[in-house]
Amino acid sequence: MTESLTQRDQKCIWHPYTPISAQSAGPIAIVKGKGAWLYDENGKKYLDVISSWWVNIHGHAHPYIAGKIAAQLHTLEQVIFAGFTHEPAITLAERILELLPGEFSRVFFSDDGSTAVEVALKMALQYWYNQGVKKTRILAFQHAYHGDTFGAMAASSRSIFTRPFDPLLFEVRRIDPPLPGKESDALAQLEYEIKHHRDTLAAFIFEPLVLGAGGMLMYDAEPLDNMLLLCRQNDIVTIADEVMTGFGRTGTLFAIQRLQQKPDLICLSKGITGGFMPLGLTACSEKIFHAFRSSDKSHTFFHGHSYTANPLACAAAGASLDLCAEPSFNKNLKRISHKHSVFSAQLARHPLAEHVRTTGTILAFDLKSPEGTSYLNPMRDRIYYFFMEQGILIRPLGNTIYLMPPYCITDEELDTVYNAIMGFLNEHFHRNEFYTDN
Repeated sequence: MTESLTQRDQKCIWHPYTPISAQSAGPIAIVKGKGAWLYDENGKKYLDVISSWWVNIHGHAHPYIAGKIAAQLHTLEQVIFAGFTHEPAITLAERILELLPGEFSRVFFSDDGSTAVEVALKMALQYWYNQGVKKTRILAFQHAYHGDTFGAMAASSRSIFTRPFDPLLFEVRRIDPPLPGKESDALAQLEYEIKHHRDTLAAFIFEPLVLGAGGMLMYDAEPLDNMLLLCRQNDIVTIADEVMTGFGRTGTLFAIQRLQQKPDLICLSKGITGGFMPLGLTACSEKIFHAFRSSDKSHTFFHGHSYTANPLACAAAGASLDLCAEPSFNKNLKRISHKHSVFSAQLARHPLAEHVRTTGTILAFDLKSPEGTSYLNPMRDRIYYFFMEQGILIRPLGNTIYLMPPYCITDEELDTVYNAIMGFLNEHFHRNEFYTDN
C-alpha cells in the first residue's frame, strides 16, 4: 500500500512551531496552490487567509513571478556575493531605494526576516564601535517579536518563544508600545530611558503600527513619530522592522510612509518576493554606511550568507514589485481594508469578540476567554481545527484571531471567511463556554 505524503513526512521531518506528540494527526500535505487557495493530497482545498505565514501577497503560483524565476534559471542561478555582483540584485536594490521613503542609500541582502534584523542590530552596534563610542544597549517594545535567531530573539520580548534561551540573550531595555490610550505612558518611559541611559543607548528597534506575533497589537503613527523624534534628538539609531508590515499590509507599500520621522535602518522580508523565494533585505542611511567606509579593515562589516542576494530570489522580488506597481495593487488594498472595516463594526457588537482592530489588510480580535489573552490559550486548537474543517486556513495566536489574506482574495471569499467567523462565535456563545456580558 502506497504511503501518503503525511505518513512519509512523519518519519523524517521536524516542523516549526509544532508540538511533538504521539497523538498528533500529522501535517496536511499540500500538492498545489492557486490564487488564495491551497489544495491537499486528498483533493480538499483551503482558503489561505494568513498568506502562508504572511508572505504570499499576490496569490499562490502567480504565473508572472513564476515566469521571471524560470527565465532567470537559464541565465544565473547563484554566485558568491562577496567581490561579485549581478543585475537582478542591482536592479532590485535600485528599485527598493527609490520606493522607500526617507534617506536610505544602501541595501544589504540576507536570507529572511530574522537575518535582516540581525544585520540591522549588528550595523547599529558597529556604527558606534567604528567611531570609538561605547554604546551597546538596545531599546525595544514590550510584546515585540523580531525573529528566532539569537540577536532577533534578544530584541524580542521574553516569552514562550525564548524561554529556554533567556539566560543566554543579551539585555534589552523595554518600553511599552504606544497603544491607544497608553501613548503618554510609552513616551514617558522612553524619556526615562533616555534620561538614565542616554550615553549607552545604541538603537531603538520597533515594529511600525502593528506588533505581529506579539498579538497583532495596533497603534497610530503620531505617537511613534514623537518617539522617533526624541530618539533622533538624542542620537539613538532607529530601526524599523517591516518584515511583516512591508509591501502593503498596513494600507501603504511601507508602514513608515505614514511617519514624518524616518528610521536609519529598515528590515524587509516576507512579502518581498511575493512568497516565492526566501530573501531578506536591510536598507540603511548614508550616515550608517559612512561609519564603515575606512582603510582600516577592522571597520569592515563582517557578515554574510552563502545565498546572499541569490539571483532567483532577486528576480522573484523584482517581479513582485512589478505587480505592486500595477493599479490593481492599491485598488485591492483599499478594497480589502474597506471590507475589513465594515465587518469589524459587525464583529465589535458580538459579546465574545473584544479588542476588534484593523489596519490596512490586517484584521484582528481577541476571543473572550476565562483564561485571558495569551499565546498558549487552550482555545487556540479549537479555533484552528474549526476553520480547517470548513476549508479556511486561520492560524490564531492563542485566542487572538486575525486575517491577513493575499491581495488577490475576492469579496466573495472574504464574505465566506467573515460568515465562518460569525458562525464560530455564535456556536460558542450559545454553548455559554466563555465569559460574556450576560
